[in-house]
Amino acid sequence: MISRNYKTEPKKENPHKVDVRQMYNAESAQQMHITLQPGETLKPHKTPVDVTFYVLEGTPTVHVGEESKVFEKDTLIESPANIVHHISNEGDKQARILVTKAPRPTTQAKLL
Repeated sequence: MISRNYKTEPKKENPHKVDVRQMYNAESAQQMHITLQPGETLKPHKTPVDVTFYVLEGTPTVHVGEESKVFEKDTLIESPANIVHHISNEGDKQARILVTKAPRPTTQAKLL
């Protein structure tokens, strides 16, 4: 059995300059834990694989294509491959999101 806690995983360097921690990384999928403080945002980008966002804490705004919506804890949001998406925290409390990419991307996301 393998287990990980986001609090003890190292922060990953990323172009968004936010707290990202890798939780799982296999050919079949990749999972990242993202913490967004109030006012922080991921830069708009496209990912070459399908992505899901699971809100663990807070009320982040998820932007997929032309749609933007605030989501509450325990909500799963889907973003199809090659669609511009990003997440912002416009609230006054931190937001935590578990991001799953399936399968694991073989090329980098395209920042816009």
